[in-house]
Amino acid sequence: MNVFKKTGLIVVLVLVISFSMLGGCITITPMETPAPQPEYTETAPGITPTPINPEWSPPESGGQFEELPSIADVVALVKPSVVAITTEVVAYDFFNRQFTQEGAGSGWIIDEDGIIVTNNHVIEGASSITVTTDNGTSYNADIDKVATDSLNDLAILKIEAGNLPALKRGDISNLRVGDWVVAIGNALGQGIRATEGIISRKGVSLPVDQGQTLYNLIETSAAINPGNSGGPLVNLAGEVVGITSAKIAQIGVEGMGYAIGINTATPIIQELVNVGYVIRPWLGVSLYTVDQLAVRQLGLTVNTGVLLVEVVSGGPASNAGLESGDVIVRMDGTDVTMVEELTRILHASKIGKPIEITYWRGSEAYTTTVNPIESPPPP
Repeated sequence: MNVFKKTGLIVVLVLVISFSMLGGCITITPMETPAPQPEYTETAPGITPTPINPEWSPPESGGQFEELPSIADVVALVKPSVVAITTEVVAYDFFNRQFTQEGAGSGWIIDEDGIIVTNNHVIEGASSITVTTDNGTSYNADIDKVATDSLNDLAILKIEAGNLPALKRGDISNLRVGDWVVAIGNALGQGIRATEGIISRKGVSLPVDQGQTLYNLIETSAAINPGNSGGPLVNLAGEVVGITSAKIAQIGVEGMGYAIGINTATPIIQELVNVGYVIRPWLGVSLYTVDQLAVRQLGLTVNTGVLLVEVVSGGPASNAGLESGDVIVRMDGTDVTMVEELTRILHASKIGKPIEITYWRGSEAYTTTVNPIESPPPP
């Protein structure tokens, strides 16, 4: 046998062995033949589609782009007038041991002589209040000169300073849903910062506490965080259109912050500065919204209304014959089922103008007339 034949035999054997070894390592599975797909048809056989509008064509492209406003210019204008507020409140633990609790909020300068606007809940119960301006100067606010209105969550502070940069007021009647606004405040107590957003709604009512509802609020998508309370919400002219006050803090809820409209706040601010408190029509009563607990415990014969918990002797309600335990169900021609409803009707009335009230005492309904007087100064 010649060398070529031997070599060829060896090559053949090597190839056979190699294929045998590969055959033990790799399994090739033949591809399945795909199932036949149905042919695509635009419509069912025999059905002719009806056109919506044969004359329609897409709207033309505007081809215009309006540059977004510069938020930086607004912040630069407003920030020097926004202050950080730090409070200390005396509190008690479970064992009645006293300790000091710190809080943080915001405010804004409304008068160059040191008049500051903020929220009542920012400074409520504080034993000391420190106001820090944008340039880092701190002032101790005079506790005796703090004027508050808890009903509308507003407060006025006074610091001994002059030539401060006061902000201008805007007008929310000119605001539209979608207008840009900027919230500036002491967010999280970490210094003055700004967030931008738009006006989402106007004229919003929001329950914020037991028996307390804020009305005519502005809803905004600007981020409102703890510490922002009391700071200004401004338009792109740097004018205050609202006072940031609350937000909905729930899982899955974003971009729902609220501010007290400046048109609502201005007369209250003026009265707090001029008088020290807000004068309103007053009946001289303590109120409670009737619920099932009150019905069971007091044996009431009505399921809804406003319960008179206390009636001040010699006050308007007392002079009209109302007594503790009576349930008011109608006031000035409107049915009332909650304290908030009665309060709104009362505050919309005029001092000295008679108001007709329908109430239940036991199983009998009565009607009387009450003459509201000026509310006394807070204690």
